[in-house]
Amino acid sequence: MKTNSISTFTKSKILLGLSIISSLLISCGKSKGDADAFGTFEATEVIVSAEASGKILSFNIEEGQALIANQVIGTIDSTQLYLRKQQIISSKKALLSRRPDIKKQIAAIEQQIATAKTEHKRFENLVKANAANQKQLDDINAQIALLEKQLDAQKTTLVTGNQGINDDSEGISLQVSQLDDQLKKCNITSPIDGTVLVKYAEMGEVAAPGKALFKIADTNNMILRAYVTADQLTKLKIGQQVKVMTDFGKDDTKEYTGTLAWISSKSEFTPKTIQTRDERANLVYAVKINVKNNGLLKIGMYGEVSF
Repeated sequence: MKTNSISTFTKSKILLGLSIISSLLISCGKSKGDADAFGTFEATEVIVSAEASGKILSFNIEEGQALIANQVIGTIDSTQLYLRKQQIISSKKALLSRRPDIKKQIAAIEQQIATAKTEHKRFENLVKANAANQKQLDDINAQIALLEKQLDAQKTTLVTGNQGINDDSEGISLQVSQLDDQLKKCNITSPIDGTVLVKYAEMGEVAAPGKALFKIADTNNMILRAYVTADQLTKLKIGQQVKVMTDFGKDDTKEYTGTLAWISSKSEFTPKTIQTRDERANLVYAVKINVKNNGLLKIGMYGEVSF
């Protein structure tokens, strides 16, 4: 009888211990899931397209490769653009060579005017000495006036001609600038710092303006898109610091500091893949939380937010 009593007491202690452990496990599970909002991680993705036509001569990237902004990662054949540029430059040189030298063109008339003025001074002295008549002096004055008008007319014609050539030259310079821009666009570059997600083209293919070449995402700065209820909305403001948690395996949870960057101005129905704190809420508001990535966060991973 005594042995049976001890055995019953021992069993009661074991059952009580198991009950306590179960309660602790349940409470731990609740505390782990006690988040204010849930969502998935995304990143700023950019699809880079070709800006020039031609054969892709080089395209040295691989999916998963990290790139920096403005890094040249490939080239498109630019031979025809280069030859057209050289042709236009040659035509510009030929045009400028036809520009007259105004100083040389008017030198002859200026010399005639200088000679006539010398004669005018000499005849003026002769008239004063009664060695020449006034008509001869008047003829010289008329000749000087005519030469000066011819000089002004020639200057105007030459300046106008040069201005027209300069205008044409400026137009050609703009064409060269356009070709320089097109030649620059033959270099395939990355618009942002990020990681290559998808490569759509290969070396040797023919590119055309608008053809997608690759997709890149800024994976250093992740965005958690989560959903909150109207009751939670009153506690949130742009720039607010929040805690972001995500699971890495069964027992590995990491915590990040996030910044609330955007709150939707319109409500929407709760996405099927997203849980909310209030399961009865049908309408929620989307929010975006910026999170600095330490290399572990991936696009599409789930995250929890605690405000």
